[in-house]
Amino acid sequence: MPIHHTAIVDPGAELAEDVDVRPYSIIGPQVKIDSGTIVGPHAVIDGDCQIGKNCVIYPFASVGHAPQDITYAGEHTKVIIGDNNIIREGVTIHRGTKKGGGLTKLGNNNLIMAYVHIAHDCILGNNIIMANVATLAGHVIIDDFAVVGGLVAVHQFVRIGTHAYIGGKTGINKDIPPYMLASGPKAKLFGPNVIGLRRKNFSEETIDALRRSFKIIFRSNLTLSEAFEKIEKEIPPTPEVKILVEFIQNSSRGITR
Repeated sequence: MPIHHTAIVDPGAELAEDVDVRPYSIIGPQVKIDSGTIVGPHAVIDGDCQIGKNCVIYPFASVGHAPQDITYAGEHTKVIIGDNNIIREGVTIHRGTKKGGGLTKLGNNNLIMAYVHIAHDCILGNNIIMANVATLAGHVIIDDFAVVGGLVAVHQFVRIGTHAYIGGKTGINKDIPPYMLASGPKAKLFGPNVIGLRRKNFSEETIDALRRSFKIIFRSNLTLSEAFEKIEKEIPPTPEVKILVEFIQNSSRGITR
């Protein structure tokens, strides 16, 4: 286990034999780190924090510390981070809160760029990109393959759907539907994330179905129930359209329009 002599690793920490801990890093007693992960110089990992395989944690990242929640009173809460995540310089990822379920979680294959903040009780899926200085308030959910641009601010309890794309410097206070592109100081929807969907090899038929569904839901004078009925009658059934409709139906915070 290559641990630099200047690093401080608590004897209670559980590190796989090949975890690489670089100079001046600090790892607390409840931390567990799996095989192949690199902890860069001056990173600090503390609290009940579990990190998976083949992650790279860059200098000055802070992972697993107490949440910035004035009601937090030292309860036992966790951070769980999956495999193959890249956590860049200055990123902060905080533990959950008791009232929020006690867990902040990241899935696999995520790119978390410099100075991103992931607050307490956030749940991130897989293959997500968060660009520099994007900030999540507490209890945010981001689904697989979403892209969050630089300097984006996300209000607590917001959900961002799968394959959504958020442009830089966007403020988000309501849910962003899956497959959609949103941007603006106060987020507005601009239709399906066509370029991103093509890059992910979605068929033109699927993209067209999402485009037509978007127009029915957001650019007509129909109520949501009427829009969903029209989609069911006029749009060829695809899994993506079903996911879009169900996301909107299940939204508790409300949908960005």
